[in-house]
Amino acid sequence: MASEKKKETRSWQQSLMLYIHDIMCMLLVVMLLFLVVFRVILVTGDSMFSTLWDGDYLLLLSEMFCDAPEQGDIVVISKRSFDDGKPIVKRVIATEGQTVDIDFDSGMVYVDGVALQENYIHNETTNEEGTVFPLTVAENCIFVLGDNRGNSMDSRDSRIGDGGLIDTRYVLGHAVFRVFPFNSIGSLSK
Repeated sequence: MASEKKKETRSWQQSLMLYIHDIMCMLLVVMLLFLVVFRVILVTGDSMFSTLWDGDYLLLLSEMFCDAPEQGDIVVISKRSFDDGKPIVKRVIATEGQTVDIDFDSGMVYVDGVALQENYIHNETTNEEGTVFPLTVAENCIFVLGDNRGNSMDSRDSRIGDGGLIDTRYVLGHAVFRVFPFNSIGSLSK
């Protein structure tokens, strides 16, 4: 007796259902990644000019999947008492235990007595906004500034946080990549 293998053929309806099933599984994986690990954030305003522009889209790595913010990181913060909880994008200048001082006459920012070399800023730090310096960053807090110091509400304004400090619980994540506009796509390295 010769045994013949039966050729399995699928109807077009079965093939279509398998195709739809595969697409739905891929979409579910992508949605979970973007709900848990990544977010896309729109930059609004000019506070990070010329590093970031109004209308840029950033890929944000969730705070759950990255280390604590470090000096130089670009982070996204959301706090209900500030701008109705809208996400704001700022640069970390100092972390817990570090002391920040600003010489508003020269525009220099000092962390632990050392002047920062800030080649990313658009203009000098000459606007006083109410925070008293020198300021030591409290535990689980960060001190942030925008790169466009003449047009940025940041830790210089004591209304943004507790005496200008931002509790790290309000950090949504680290901006790691610019995804739009296409001519500016790239990593946001320190």
